[in-house]
Amino acid sequence: MIDAGNAAIIIDGIPENEAEDIRRCLTTLYSVREGEQPLDREFGINQAFLDKPLNIARNMFALEVIEKTRRYEKRVSVQKVEYEFDELQGQMRPIIYLKGSENTS
Repeated sequence: MIDAGNAAIIIDGIPENEAEDIRRCLTTLYSVREGEQPLDREFGINQAFLDKPLNIARNMFALEVIEKTRRYEKRVSVQKVEYEFDELQGQMRPIIYLKGSENTS
């Protein structure tokens, strides 16, 4: 299973104080299930990937991260999503690599 709420977020090309703010915002975005936020039902990650085969789940999760990051955090863009597997827990931890967007001021 993919542990979306425990994703590692690595940001390149942004000053560290701003990167910390972005990391905090994205940690919230990635740990909320889509539909739970009363005033914005699209906020959060769609959990449809949870019951899919692993290779499909990884792709669905990565696509969801790319789309939601593009929508809710304009200061960065997703470069790639990798996974590390914890055999003891039986979970995959996403590692999300981000880069500062050109329209960052």
